Amino acid sequence: MPLVTSKEMFEKAYHGGYAIGAFNVNNMEIIQGITEAAADLKAPLILQVSKGARAYANRTYLKKLVEAAVIETGLPIVLHLDHGDSFETCKSCIEDGFTSVMIDASSKPFAENIEITRKVVEYAHDHGVVVEAELGTLAGIEDEVNVSAEDSSYTHPEEVEEFVSKTGCDSLAIAIGTSHGAYKFKPGTKPQLRFDVLEEVSKRLPGFPIVLHGSSSVPQEFVEKINKYGGNMPGAIGVPEDQLRKAASMSVCKINIDSDLRLAMTATIREHFALHPADFDPRQYLKPARQAIKEMVAHKIVDVLGCDGKAF
Repeated sequence: MPLVTSKEMFEKAYHGGYAIGAFNVNNMEIIQGITEAAADLKAPLILQVSKGARAYANRTYLKKLVEAAVIETGLPIVLHLDHGDSFETCKSCIEDGFTSVMIDASSKPFAENIEITRKVVEYAHDHGVVVEAELGTLAGIEDEVNVSAEDSSYTHPEEVEEFVSKTGCDSLAIAIGTSHGAYKFKPGTKPQLRFDVLEEVSKRLPGFPIVLHGSSSVPQEFVEKINKYGGNMPGAIGVPEDQLRKAASMSVCKINIDSDLRLAMTATIREHFALHPADFDPRQYLKPARQAIKEMVAHKIVDVLGCDGKAF
């Protein structure tokens, strides 16, 4: 099975009341952990690559690793550009064989966001590629994305119809209270997604797939493990998973998960070196790290996304 677009995936997810996991990938072990979990659970997948990941791992290596995952698993897999910051970046990924790209011009004025997004959509659709766009800005830091809390803003539902109709985008990332990175909300707070915004957007865009970025839950067991073995992560809590599951049962068809994977991998490697300080073979510490990612992804697929058994 070749790489696929998200069009059919999202149609099924929307009507089925579940979401597809969009997991950020940076190297072989991360890709293996994600795809092994999805293969066991027969779940469709979106593997997404940021501009930073392309620079780190080399665009050719990452593409070939994802193609290998398709061969090994037989799963429907989307190769997606996460937070493309320009037409040129999106164009490069399309030429490399990506089946989906995100153009993030959400920091621009509304009219400029439309203009940039429409240009990407026209090029992408001419090449059989789907486009995700964004309205509203999430706070937090993740690779090239760096938005202060003061500069973040919820999506304005009254803008979504005009934006989608004028750009022709295939899915829309909105801001309803999620946040990029691991440092989301201070302990003692009670994060609450703005379901009123989501509901209003859904009414204005019936049947249209919505995307949530910044949706990691920041598992405390990994934060504690990192700190136990020499880290210094300040206290933080993530997006409550029951709220993500509710969003997935509505119009949210794609939920992005990145920080949880990084935490699982880093905590496991730190623990391994604390218990086995003489180890120097990368296979000895990357193997349990890969397993930790696999277990994390399996949990997300079953308990948060609800997309297990939906691959075929």
